[in-house]
Amino acid sequence: MTHPDIIVAGAGNAAFCAALVAREAGASVLMLERAPEAENGGNSRFTAGAFRFAYDGADDIRALCPDLPESQAAITDFGGYPEESFYDDMFRLTRYRTDPALCERLVTESRETMQWLHGKGVRFMPIYGRQAFKVDGRFRFWGGLTLEAWGGGPGLVDGHTKIARAAGIDIRYGARALDLLHDGHSVGGVRLKHGGRIETVPAKAVVLAAGGFQANPEWRTRYLGPGWELAKVRGSRFNTGDGIRMALEAGAASCGNWSGGHAVAWDYNAPEFGDLAVGDGFQKHSYPWGVMVNAAGRRFVDEGADFRNYTYARYGREILAQPGHSAWQVFDASTEHLQRDEYRIRQVTKVTADSIEELCARMEDVHTEGALATISEFNAAVDRSVPFDPNVLDGRRTQGLSPDKTNWAMPIETPPFSAFRVTCGLTFTFGGLRIDETGSVIDTDLRPITGLYAAGELVGGLFYGNYPGGSGLSAGAVFGRLAGSSAAAHATG
Repeated sequence: MTHPDIIVAGAGNAAFCAALVAREAGASVLMLERAPEAENGGNSRFTAGAFRFAYDGADDIRALCPDLPESQAAITDFGGYPEESFYDDMFRLTRYRTDPALCERLVTESRETMQWLHGKGVRFMPIYGRQAFKVDGRFRFWGGLTLEAWGGGPGLVDGHTKIARAAGIDIRYGARALDLLHDGHSVGGVRLKHGGRIETVPAKAVVLAAGGFQANPEWRTRYLGPGWELAKVRGSRFNTGDGIRMALEAGAASCGNWSGGHAVAWDYNAPEFGDLAVGDGFQKHSYPWGVMVNAAGRRFVDEGADFRNYTYARYGREILAQPGHSAWQVFDASTEHLQRDEYRIRQVTKVTADSIEELCARMEDVHTEGALATISEFNAAVDRSVPFDPNVLDGRRTQGLSPDKTNWAMPIETPPFSAFRVTCGLTFTFGGLRIDETGSVIDTDLRPITGLYAAGELVGGLFYGNYPGGSGLSAGAVFGRLAGSSAAAHATG
């Protein structure tokens, strides 16, 4: 396709949603995927595939999961997640800095967007095990996060690709967008590199959905701060900020939390970038059921401050700030059954022992006596009168520690014991481009750049310091549809 109506830079969740909406509106679409086909999909391929969206109850969930067995539904409490709760989570976790207009789009269009995805052929399933535990014979979902794409991130990307090809969308792999064709007023195409050759492809509109700058160590150090060049990258090695750079060079305004990002506990010996053979398995998110200690053997966060999907995106930064940029997560046998599957992969940095003394001695680069003292103090401070319940904020806490653990405080005393070494894994960056409510990219004079639209991780203004788990894919889908619809209206109108 030499003269498409619309070029979409990227081939992840946001990009596919933009491309499909534009194609449905009658526009011809060319997608440029910088990665080779074997690594396609950007960060979307590396996710677990969870989507956060507003819903009223079990009927909404079952409409999106028609394959869910009746027997399973009968023992599941899906609860509800009204728009008010979604708003509360967005404003609470971003400390009221989220852009109100963008937040409103995300929240109010999340349910309809899930229904649209389902109608196009994207399959969903409840997140049993990670977001619901079986207590007294029933599963109870918590934290507002209920569904994931069938097959996780890889299943989501493969499903999107199949749908796009069936719709007649042209996808070009190994094609890196280099520059926007810009005349000072409007965007009219892209200069790209493909197959070792530089090409210029005109188009009536361009949608940028090429991810954040997390795979660019120079930009990480420049914007997130010293030490961030040492963070691992959870996902694609191709998300180096190309889309952001191109837009800024064309006069776009920057926006959002440029010194912030979604950063989690990640296996200490994981590779520099995400590994598709392991996928999301290097993450270590079961810390609410244990304790985390640093090189001095001291705890440094409240592991039970909130449900995991409200704290995990900011605890990576806390781990990076520790001596040696690492920590150990310590568990005993009483909560081992609650550990997520990622703790059982072959590529894991783990030590085990039958005594706490032996475990602490085996934790590399940790002060043994300090760790022993910390665990002893922790065990003595646990209020054992409060029942443990992993499905709720159970209030089972410690007293007199700094920091205290405020929920799920289980003493570390039942052998065998295990510890997992983690560092910081950066998922995506929060700073990016300023857009308006039509998905148009805004210039430094706060006017729309004609013919330029954006969606996904490279949009700034939604997340600050933290984010509710699963809202990244939801935002990509919501704003991808918005950008694709606006681009098609411009290109065909």
